[in-house]
Amino acid sequence: MQLLQRLDKPENDIQLFTRTKSEKQQNMKKLFFIAAAFITFSAFTVINDTWTNDDPHSQLGFTVTHLGISDVSGTFNDFDVVVKSVKPDFSDASFELTAKTASIDTRVEARNNHLKSPDFFDVAKYETLSFKSTGLVKVEDNKYKLNGNLTLHGITRPVTLDLVYKGTVENPMTKKATSGFQITGTIKRSDFHIGDNFPAAMISDEVRIKADGEFIQQ
Repeated sequence: MQLLQRLDKPENDIQLFTRTKSEKQQNMKKLFFIAAAFITFSAFTVINDTWTNDDPHSQLGFTVTHLGISDVSGTFNDFDVVVKSVKPDFSDASFELTAKTASIDTRVEARNNHLKSPDFFDVAKYETLSFKSTGLVKVEDNKYKLNGNLTLHGITRPVTLDLVYKGTVENPMTKKATSGFQITGTIKRSDFHIGDNFPAAMISDEVRIKADGEFIQQ
C-alpha cells in the first residue's frame, strides 16, 4: 500500500516528466552536434575538391603548319586553371581556364609582336582567352572527351577536346595531393577570325592544342 501511495503522489509524475524532458533535450543536443559536424565536414570537402595548376609544371601550347611543310609551336606563358571535382577519378570534373594573350611566346620576338597585333590576336583589345567546360564524357579508363566553350578574339565557340587523367600522387616536396592532366585537340583559327588575311597555304587554318599540367589540391 505504501508503494502504491508513493506512485500515486503527484511529485512522482513531476519527476518522471522532468527526467523525460531532460532526456529529450540531451537527444536534441546530440542531433545538433551531429548535424554541425556533418555541415563542417561537407564544407571542408567542398574546399578540398578544388585544384589549381602548378605553374612550373604546367604548359599551354599550340602548333600550326607553316607553308605546308613545317610545324611552328608556341605557348601562352601566363594562365590559370581551376579544376573542381568530387569523385576521386575526376569523372565529374569541371575545368576553367583563363590565359593572357600578351603572354604568347614562339621564341622569336618579331613573330610574337606580329601575333599580338590586330593581324592576329589583337591583345590590346582582347586581353584574355578563356575556356569553360560544359561536360565530361568518359571514353575508357582514364580517357575523356572534354566539352566546353572557348572564347578567343572576342568570339565564343563550342569545342570538344581529348583529356587524359594521368593520376594523383603526393608531391614529396610539398606533401600535397597533386594530379596530372593532358589535353589535346584541334580548332580552326578561321572560326575565331584570327589571321583572316593569311591563307591556309601560308599558315594552316587548323591549330593543334596541347596542354599539360599538374594540379595541386587546395
